[in-house]
Amino acid sequence: MHPNLASLLPIWSGLVPLVSASFEGNLNYHPPSARSEHINLGLSLPVITARTLKRSSVPYQPSELNFTHGVASGDPYPDSVILWTRVAPTAESDRSNTTVEGTVDLYSHETESYIKADANPVCVEWKVWELDKGNNKGKKGNKGPAKAKDEGGPVVSKGKAYTTSDIDFTVKVEAKGLKPWTVYNYQFNVCGSNNTSPLGRTKTAPAENADVDEVKLAVFSCSNHAKGFFNVYGNAARKDQHDYVVHLGDYIYEDASGGPRAHKPANKLFTLYDYRTRHGQYRSDNDLQLLSQNYAWMPTWDDHEFANNGYRDGFSALNNTEASFRNDGPSISVDTRKVNAVRAYFEWMPIRQVDLDDGLRIWRNFRMGKLMDLIIIDTRNYDRSITSLGNNNEYIELIRDDPSRTLMGGRQERWFFRQLSESKERQATWRVVGNQLVFSRILDAKGVLTGTDNWSGYVASRNRTLKHLYDNSINNNIFLSGDSHQNWVSDLAWLGTKPYDATTGSGAIGVEFAGTAVSSSGASGDIATVQKATKSKVDSNPELQWQEGYYRGYFHLSIKKSKIDAQFFGSPSVATRNGWDLPLANFTVLAGDNHLQRPVGGGKVEAGTLKGGKTVGTNVTLDTNAWKWEKVGFEKMFVK
Repeated sequence: MHPNLASLLPIWSGLVPLVSASFEGNLNYHPPSARSEHINLGLSLPVITARTLKRSSVPYQPSELNFTHGVASGDPYPDSVILWTRVAPTAESDRSNTTVEGTVDLYSHETESYIKADANPVCVEWKVWELDKGNNKGKKGNKGPAKAKDEGGPVVSKGKAYTTSDIDFTVKVEAKGLKPWTVYNYQFNVCGSNNTSPLGRTKTAPAENADVDEVKLAVFSCSNHAKGFFNVYGNAARKDQHDYVVHLGDYIYEDASGGPRAHKPANKLFTLYDYRTRHGQYRSDNDLQLLSQNYAWMPTWDDHEFANNGYRDGFSALNNTEASFRNDGPSISVDTRKVNAVRAYFEWMPIRQVDLDDGLRIWRNFRMGKLMDLIIIDTRNYDRSITSLGNNNEYIELIRDDPSRTLMGGRQERWFFRQLSESKERQATWRVVGNQLVFSRILDAKGVLTGTDNWSGYVASRNRTLKHLYDNSINNNIFLSGDSHQNWVSDLAWLGTKPYDATTGSGAIGVEFAGTAVSSSGASGDIATVQKATKSKVDSNPELQWQEGYYRGYFHLSIKKSKIDAQFFGSPSVATRNGWDLPLANFTVLAGDNHLQRPVGGGKVEAGTLKGGKTVGTNVTLDTNAWKWEKVGFEKMFVK
C-alpha cells in the first residue's frame, strides 16, 4: 500500500457524494452528450468515481502537477462565465482513441481495447473575485492588461472540481452568481495547496435589458501554427482595448505541415489523441495564452477544427466510402473523426455546450443588453450540403443555384431567422452575426461568380437570408466573416433583386466585415502584386468597398447605440515572433443607415484598395511591447 494511502482512505470513503458532485461540476465530463440522459453517449461518472476510490488509486501530490496550458474564460452570461484550465502530471495528452466498439460505451476505459485510464484523480479548487473598481479597465497607452492590486478580495464564486485522463486532465467550470457587466479575476489551485494557476481576468455580459453605452470586440480567424507566429493575439491583448474576443474558426489546423513551426503530431488528425495533442500545441503559444488569460472568448469552429471542406457526409480528403475509409482514414470513419474533433474541441475550449442532445451544435447567441445580439452560426459542419472537394468543382458549379442546397441545415437556419426576428422584436439596436464564410457575392473581372465553398456555393441559403432581412425590415445587421485569409468590407445588398446605389449605399440591409487570418497564408506576392489584385476585385463588385490581402491581422469593433466603428490591423510579418501592430483601415456604420458611412473609410486607407478613395501606406507601426511608433519593414510574411 502507498504510504499515504492509509490516511487517505477514511477521507475518501466519507467523500463519495462530494467526489461525485465535483466530477459533475467539471463540464467536460458531459460532452458530447449527458450520459445520465443517454446511457451509451458520454462518460459514466459512477464508474469513474468508483475507479478513483479504489485502493490502488492515489491522488497526485500537488508538487507532481502543473497547470500546463494557462487559463481561459468564455461564453459570458450576465450572471456566469465559463472558466477553463488543464492541470496534469505531464503536458502530454491522454492516448485513448477508441470512440465506439460494438456496444461499448463511448470513451470507456474499462475494456482491453482502450488505453488504460489513469486511476488517479486531480482535485482542483477555483475562485472568482471582483477586480478592483479603480483598476478594471485597460488604459490607452498601457503595456498590457490591468491586473488586480491584490488577490485577497472578497470571493464571490468558488468551487471544487475533479479531472482525470478521461477528459485529458482538462477542467471547465461555470462560475455562477456573478453581477452583469462586471470585470472579475479568477484562479485555480490544486486542492489544499499553494500550487496555483496563472491569474485570469474575465468579464460578464450586460443584463439582457440593460442600457449599455458600448461593447468592444476583437475579431480573429484562421490561426495556422505551421504558417506563422500568433503575433496579433499578443498585440490585441497588450493593447487591451476590447471587452471580448470573437474567433470565427480555424482556431487549429488538422494538416501535417512541417517546417520551423511544425505541427504536433506530425500526421494529419484523425484520432482523439491527435486532436487533443494539436489543441495542446496551439494553447502552448504565449500570445494565445495571453489573449485567453485576460478576455472571455465567444468562438465558433470553421472546417479545420475537423478537416478541410467539411459537409454532412465527409471532407475533401475523407468520405463515407469503403475506399476512402481504407485508404484515407486510416480505417477511421467520417463519423468517428467528427466525434473525435468535437470532443477535443469542447474539452479544450472555454465554451458552453448549449444542447447536450446535439453534440455537433455550436450555434448559440448572446444578448448584450439592448445594444446588440451576437448570433453565432455554423456554416461549415452542421448538416451542410456537399461542397467543393477538389475533384467535383464542375458539379458544384452546376448545382450552386439548386434551391434545396443548404449551408447550415434546416433546423439551424430556422433558429437563425428566429434569432434575427426576436432581436428586432426586443428592440436591440444591432444584430451582429458571427459566421465563418464570406457572405457577400464576389465576381471576377469577367463578371463570373467566384467561390463554391462559401455562401456563393449556396445561393439559395444566401437568398433566403436576405429575403428574411428585407421582408421583415430587420435593420442594423453586421456580418462578421473569416476563412478567406483576406480582408473584405462590403455593404450587404441583394443585387439583382433589390435596388442598391454603390455611391451612397442606399438599398443595403447591413454591412459585412470579413477579416484576414491570424497566421494562415494569404495572397502570394509582394504588396504591389497583391494591390493590383485587390483593385480588380473592388472594381468588379459594386457592393465591395475595401479589399486587402497582403497582411495577417484582426479587427476591432466598437459598438455603440449611434454607430459601429471598425478598425483593421495587420502584422508586418508572422515569420518571426514580434509585437508590431500596423493600422490598415477604419470604417463607420451609422445606426439606421444599413451601409458604410460615406466617404467610406474617411476616403483613405493604408493598404489594399478602397472604392472611391486613396491608399496611402506609411509603415508607421506600433510596437505593442514598448508602446512606441516606428517605421518598420519585413521582407518575409509567412513561415516557409
